[in-house]
Amino acid sequence: MDSTTTGIWPSILSIAYLIGSVTFIIGLKMLSNPASARKGNLIAAAGMFIAIVGTIFLYEENGEKLGNYGWIFGGLLIGSVVGVLAAKKVKMTAMPEMVSMFNGMGGACAMLISIVEFNHLVHGGAAINVVAGFKALIAGAEFDAFTNVTGKLLVILLGLIIGSVSFAGSVIAWGKLNGKIKDFAFKGQHIVNLLVLGVIVILMVWLLVSAHQTSTSDVSFNLEINNSSIHLNSGGALAGLSAGFYIILALSVAYGILFVMPIGGADMPVVISLLNSFTGVAAACGGFLYNNPVMLTGGILVGSAGTILTILMCKAMNRSLKNVLIGSFGATATGGGAAKEFGNYKEISISDAAVVLRYASKVMIVPGYGLAVAQAQHVCHELEKLLEDHGVEVNYAIHPVAGRMPGHMNVLLAEADVPYEKLEEMEQANAAMASTDAVLVLGANDVVNPAAKNDPASPIYGMPILEVELAKMVIVNKRSMKPGYAGIENELFFQPKTSMLFGDAKSVLQQLVAEVKAL
Repeated sequence: MDSTTTGIWPSILSIAYLIGSVTFIIGLKMLSNPASARKGNLIAAAGMFIAIVGTIFLYEENGEKLGNYGWIFGGLLIGSVVGVLAAKKVKMTAMPEMVSMFNGMGGACAMLISIVEFNHLVHGGAAINVVAGFKALIAGAEFDAFTNVTGKLLVILLGLIIGSVSFAGSVIAWGKLNGKIKDFAFKGQHIVNLLVLGVIVILMVWLLVSAHQTSTSDVSFNLEINNSSIHLNSGGALAGLSAGFYIILALSVAYGILFVMPIGGADMPVVISLLNSFTGVAAACGGFLYNNPVMLTGGILVGSAGTILTILMCKAMNRSLKNVLIGSFGATATGGGAAKEFGNYKEISISDAAVVLRYASKVMIVPGYGLAVAQAQHVCHELEKLLEDHGVEVNYAIHPVAGRMPGHMNVLLAEADVPYEKLEEMEQANAAMASTDAVLVLGANDVVNPAAKNDPASPIYGMPILEVELAKMVIVNKRSMKPGYAGIENELFFQPKTSMLFGDAKSVLQQLVAEVKAL
């Protein structure tokens, strides 16, 4: 909020921003538990609504309101309608694509803010605080009038670069998740990615130095005194830097495309989390530009939470964050040994699978993307309750990257009211596998593939998995023997303790429920 505003409205607006910031923090805390996540989301949304309404009606600069209400409410109406319709119509299987697209729109907003503010800086000049200047002069110190220009340009460039990378990368991720864009990599791509990133950094430094030098040596001191600020119309001096600015924009978009294109397999959830953190940081840059505490708080929360989640997921998958940034993360292996022959797999009937589950003492269910595709989470919960009624201990083993986005399986099972305490993280579930009588794998593939431990030539080698092969018996439900998202064969399916139960997950589970009831 501008320091030149007066009256009671700025104070009320500050309170609205404070309420918004506090609700963001409370909402994020509540999102950590599926039982309170829905309420936390609503609380944070209410805080955002208060901040938006406050900005529209209470914000003043030099005694003037925002204006342009037609454009503002038109944009709000269109965005709200599109958002509500998309959220209501989206299927759980398409949720990762929606998250990626919405995240990309956040990056695009940050990118556009930077473009608008750069043009404003070029054509409108910079504001200098008179009081600070006079204090410095009286003290006999040097006062750099153009520190404000350089500092603002730095924030603009950071928002431009990070927002552009997030936007372009999220759009590519959206296309890859819905199957419209295939993985693509070429020899030496890592080097190209590093070169592009290096050129972006060099151009940014050059632009900042040039802006400072140009402003201090070539500015026309046409001063407009307004309250406690002096506006220097230095636009003509900075206009020559526009070409460098838009080159940075183009390279940032190219980098966003290049570093996501080769990524595939089970690594996509980590990339979505990383891009989400980028969008948060870009939004925080917008908060700096507009001196807006609620934008700053929201951006910092999203950026820090996304970064922490990315690091945790990289650790869980035994991956390097450095490789994420240079674009070698999750790239499909091009080398490796010859294709292996695993032998034959064996099938199990619905009735036999029902007997195994009904008379087991301990059952572990491993949900995967196939469960989401079939929308079978409710009937899965029904089977779980039915088995528990017969004295069977039932829990769920959750891999950190199961599905297509972070927490995909947690959200899916929470929708079916599965108790949160029944969801076991990978380390906890693996520790219990040896004492488990039967594991029911529902549409999971890469996250239970022993090749991650046994085959150095495998593209998923080194990724921690759910060690379901340690259980006494494994029942795998799949539509077919088609490979998973990583595109590789799963040797688990051919092991002696594993039996395949083919069919749509929802149909198979419904039949299992009927068979168990009949026993």
